[in-house]
Amino acid sequence: MPPDSDPTRVVLVGATGRMGGTAAGWIEAAEDLVLVARPGSGDDLARSLSRSEAQVGLDLTVAGLGAAHGQAMLAAGIRPVIGTSGVTPKEIEDLDRRAREAGLGGLVVPNFSLGIWLLQRASVEAAACFAHSEIMEMHSPHKQDSPSGTALDTARRMEAVGPKVPIHSLRLAGLHSDQEVIFGGPGEILRISHRVSSPECFEAGLLCSLRYAVGALGVGSGLDLAMESSGRAPGSGLASHDLGPNIS
Repeated sequence: MPPDSDPTRVVLVGATGRMGGTAAGWIEAAEDLVLVARPGSGDDLARSLSRSEAQVGLDLTVAGLGAAHGQAMLAAGIRPVIGTSGVTPKEIEDLDRRAREAGLGGLVVPNFSLGIWLLQRASVEAAACFAHSEIMEMHSPHKQDSPSGTALDTARRMEAVGPKVPIHSLRLAGLHSDQEVIFGGPGEILRISHRVSSPECFEAGLLCSLRYAVGALGVGSGLDLAMESSGRAPGSGLASHDLGPNIS
């Protein structure tokens, strides 16, 4: 962060949740970000957002609430970064239109993991070459939405260049957050898989998304926009120090 710049003020909706509490620590450790408010489920969200004087809002609540919380942030003049599952393409269009009317921007990110971002890029490449593919997404029984937002986003990207992609969902004790994309062709199988072992994998993408939202116009979808704005050309490789200060 330049020496004369003030930290970006962030409000975190969902800070009492497991992911929210972890994300709060990441934000507090970043030199260029400051956490100014953590409205809870019992608070008046509109009032809390208005009083926060935040520039960027991060939503890490439960599936189905992200779009409404994003609209509330925009109404308060806050740029939303929504990491909650269940935001539909139509809802993203509505957020984008509302943001542009207000001269604001933001991002809807089904998954902040750099590994998932790379998996999706590779899967789109493969989808253009293979006529048959399927997605297997695996989570713990605590995962409320099925299929996951990540799997739906992966399928949408693949279907832009190839045929429809079936999704299979598993909810079993012992699983955390895994996804595998399987491609089949004459005489060969290609598997592209990703496994999460700890929430640390979401830190770099989450902080990069918050930094991207500060200067964005309109609400986009996916980690792509944030990663590309970090200064690295797509496909040239990524290092943690390229994604902004205090990312490890």
